[in-house]
Amino acid sequence: MIPSLRKQFNQAFTPEKYKAFLAHMDAMCGTQVEFRLSETPCFFPKALLEKMAEDGEELIRQLVESPGYRAKSESSIPPEFRVPNESPHPMFVQVDFGLVRDAAGELRPKLVELQAFPSLYAYQSALASAYIDVYGLNRFESGNNLRYFLSGLDQTSYRELLRRAVVGDCDPEKTILMEIHPRQQKTLPDFLLTEKMLGIRTVDIVDIKKEGPRLYYERDGKRVPIERIYNRTIVDELQRKNVGLNFDWRDDLEVEWAGHPNWYFRISKFSIPYLKHESVPKTWFLDRLDRIPDDLQNYALKPLYSFAGLGVVIAPTKDDVQAIPPAKRGEYILQERLHFEPVIETPFGATKAEVRVMYIWLDRLQPVLTIIRMGRGLMMGVDHNKNMEWVGASAALFVD
Repeated sequence: MIPSLRKQFNQAFTPEKYKAFLAHMDAMCGTQVEFRLSETPCFFPKALLEKMAEDGEELIRQLVESPGYRAKSESSIPPEFRVPNESPHPMFVQVDFGLVRDAAGELRPKLVELQAFPSLYAYQSALASAYIDVYGLNRFESGNNLRYFLSGLDQTSYRELLRRAVVGDCDPEKTILMEIHPRQQKTLPDFLLTEKMLGIRTVDIVDIKKEGPRLYYERDGKRVPIERIYNRTIVDELQRKNVGLNFDWRDDLEVEWAGHPNWYFRISKFSIPYLKHESVPKTWFLDRLDRIPDDLQNYALKPLYSFAGLGVVIAPTKDDVQAIPPAKRGEYILQERLHFEPVIETPFGATKAEVRVMYIWLDRLQPVLTIIRMGRGLMMGVDHNKNMEWVGASAALFVD
């Protein structure tokens, strides 16, 4: 995307540097990174990233600031997972874009999906800095001006913003990152980096106990009260694994949420059919289709609340659609299929990139970082890019 930097990187790349990069990431995280890291960062024009950040903000505001959508999205929250004392807006939001060419041949960002749920807020800044440091990118022409934070943030101001969001005015000792069996999650590197950055603890949701309206967990034989929760628990996973809890989401608890859980449902794939914007592909709830399109090869079938591409069917058949029970069709969308333009030149050919813009909303809605997923398969997930090189998780770098 920035040809001079791409050419310099490709010419300077060696497998030894990549091995050193992977070892550096494992050492920095304090655990092995289990998901595939791309050999390369992505060099994007600043204006393109800013365009995606602006489009994402417009989409988020369309939903959050609309009383009509707020009313419609009430039905998206399952009664058993409705948490009291909902915040007026989400604290963490991600908007994913792919790059497609329009009829005039211009590259345009197109919405893939959006979610009001925390992503890799500690890990991603570490990944971007590792690309620069290990590969010595600051020695490239224009390398001294490489940036990865948005909104004019730097490492110090970003850490403070994330601390305000996650910890707020609470004691870090009484603030937790909550997840299902965190030691078994591929996102463990982010949890460990969050602990280092903010001084909080990661706690397995099954170890949380309730006494009256208060929550606590035990450490070193002592009760530790929980005053604030940075929630990383995916409801879909709770249900699939039939995880039993010692508290009820519906309880009126004496706890603050760093990212209120209800927004996970309100801003999700459920939202896409309600959006009006040039970046949004045509999308319908499956149960509201008058008829199944004949050209299903041009569509994707997606469940509303799955993560990491689970259950998504690209170019479904009529049998795929009709196999979904009528009572469950309201939990799926049919979306116009996006044909991502391969824009990253690699030794294995041009590669596609999906860009996730990450926001934190405290005093204002603010884009802070990006996550890149590179791939040459049908989708960007690992399962669709097996046995490939120069694909996987990456970081966007731009010249300021």
